[in-house]
Amino acid sequence: MKLSVKLAFATLAIYFCAAVFGEIQYRVAIARDETPAYNRVDTEARFLPPSREHWLGTDNLGRSVALRLVQGTRIAFHVGIMTSLIAIPLGVLLGLAGGYCGGKIDSLVVYLCSTVASMPGLLFILAISLVAGQGLPGIYAGIGLTTWVGVCRTIRAEVIKHRDRAYVQAAKTLGYSAARIMFRHILPNVAHIILIQFSIRFPSAVSTEVFISFLGIGVQGEPSWGIMINNARTRLWQGVWWEMAFTTLAIFVLVLAFNHLADYFRDRLDPALRSQR
Repeated sequence: MKLSVKLAFATLAIYFCAAVFGEIQYRVAIARDETPAYNRVDTEARFLPPSREHWLGTDNLGRSVALRLVQGTRIAFHVGIMTSLIAIPLGVLLGLAGGYCGGKIDSLVVYLCSTVASMPGLLFILAISLVAGQGLPGIYAGIGLTTWVGVCRTIRAEVIKHRDRAYVQAAKTLGYSAARIMFRHILPNVAHIILIQFSIRFPSAVSTEVFISFLGIGVQGEPSWGIMINNARTRLWQGVWWEMAFTTLAIFVLVLAFNHLADYFRDRLDPALRSQR
């Protein structure tokens, strides 16, 4: 395993631990019905630069940037996982049905993919988010229902290659149902695509949530990375650089780690690349 991949795994492990810590902190504050530490206002500690007491400095209300970054990580993992749980199963089901059945079902799947792909993605996400309501549930629905097309097309193309292979023909000869052939025989042979797609979709969903929250339509009352960037941008001219810098760095490192991970999974799991080696 390459050093870059090991670093990517280690980086994601750190992010995951931060997200778990943030979730515990958030749940404890709710259980105690108190203001969480990352939202406590301290006007005497406004705009403090990074120091021993505040590792990443404080914002305009004296709140710890480090604690808010941890909560941003929690929200990022929520968005990445929940939107994947919507988009990936939907894309896999439609891709399997269209690729294996063909005919009218395949035409319907292709039509749905073309229709969703032709819509302006960000506007579609914003529309669904507004209809579903502001906050995380709206973001889950908006991103999840608009980003399944890539998964569907990839799965469909792979299933079309598999449906005429010997093991599928043997299963048909034995009288197995179409559902059993798709889910018991074909799906395990294309499962590597799901893992690769998750590695690609996760940072994409996080980036989309950051942009939506930056516009003020995303998370409400919680320190999403997009909200932190939106709050910090107006204070750069005052020399308060740390909130913007550390938030941007956190997003950059997360996306970079997932990109390395996606490349690793593709190289290790894609049968075409394995046969070339």
